[in-house]
Amino acid sequence: LELPDEDRSDDRAVVPTKAELQAIIAGADGRWRPLLLVAIFCGLRASELRGLRWADVDFEERHIKVAQRADASHKIGRLKSKSAYRSIPLAPMALNSLREWKLLCPKGDLGLVFPNGSGNVESYSNLIDRGFHPIQAAAGVVDADGAAKYGMHALRHACASLWIENGMNPKRIQTLMGHSTIQMTYDVYGH
Repeated sequence: LELPDEDRSDDRAVVPTKAELQAIIAGADGRWRPLLLVAIFCGLRASELRGLRWADVDFEERHIKVAQRADASHKIGRLKSKSAYRSIPLAPMALNSLREWKLLCPKGDLGLVFPNGSGNVESYSNLIDRGFHPIQAAAGVVDADGAAKYGMHALRHACASLWIENGMNPKRIQTLMGHSTIQMTYDVYGH
């Protein structure tokens, strides 16, 4: 049975191109730059970015420990699964940006890396509406209607794609992404 192309769904992840990632990085400044660099080069979920603490950033060992998340109600809690607890190496660009950001970051009781202006959990909608989408628009990373082309999860896919392109072992990618099975990693990124 053959179906016309328009009737077929394409379940592959939508991943920004390298040129789009470069434009996004070049256009990101202030508090958005370290957040987007960690998203692109460490592959954290948006909830993990929002719950990341400075205590979980090891500047000496150059890695991030993913140990909690912030849910849609801005509550700090446990991660999705046991495999989501992991340690991820920091790319030099992300590491340097975090060092600079730590000096300017709003302080709060939660010790968050990417808090709101009061030092509390930042809302997902603010990450998108005030940060990621305007940066994409300014960088020209837009769809046919002129709207921002990607959501935050696309940066997670970009990270995995970069690791694959650099020849990283698939089992290592599974661990770094926090997937519970290698099948999950292959199903999402196998293309």
